[in-house]
Amino acid sequence: MAELLTAESVRLGRTAADRAAAIDQVGAVLLELGAVDPEYLTAMHEREASVSTYIGEGVAIPHGTDASRAHVRRSALTVLQFPEGVDWGGEDVRLCVGIAAQGSEQVGILSALAHVLMDPERAAELRQAPDTDTVLRILRTVDTEKDEETTQ
Repeated sequence: MAELLTAESVRLGRTAADRAAAIDQVGAVLLELGAVDPEYLTAMHEREASVSTYIGEGVAIPHGTDASRAHVRRSALTVLQFPEGVDWGGEDVRLCVGIAAQGSEQVGILSALAHVLMDPERAAELRQAPDTDTVLRILRTVDTEKDEETTQ
């Protein structure tokens, strides 16, 4: 996870008028990072139209469709915090974790993220994170926990 999430991919204190605007912002960061081609952004909206990327605990994980992986240049994560919340089809989202993943990496990344993001305490800490270092510290524990589970 550490190599996928960098300080420049974390954006705190954002606002968005609606779910589409939040997805646009997530996609723009992935594009800015050089992780995706512009077509991936369209696919993120297609994914959301077919199935919500809301996972609970005030968190959504916007990502493209399976077919859009052809538009991923490199795997990357981005975290955008929306303190005022975004209406996500009736749910209040305050944290978006955008994913761009090559090949079959997406399933593993989603699984690892869910381990942290579905934990109410850690999700709350991320939603209220005061700085980038806090976000990186929390999400980089995914690697450590995964390693510990593998060795047990």
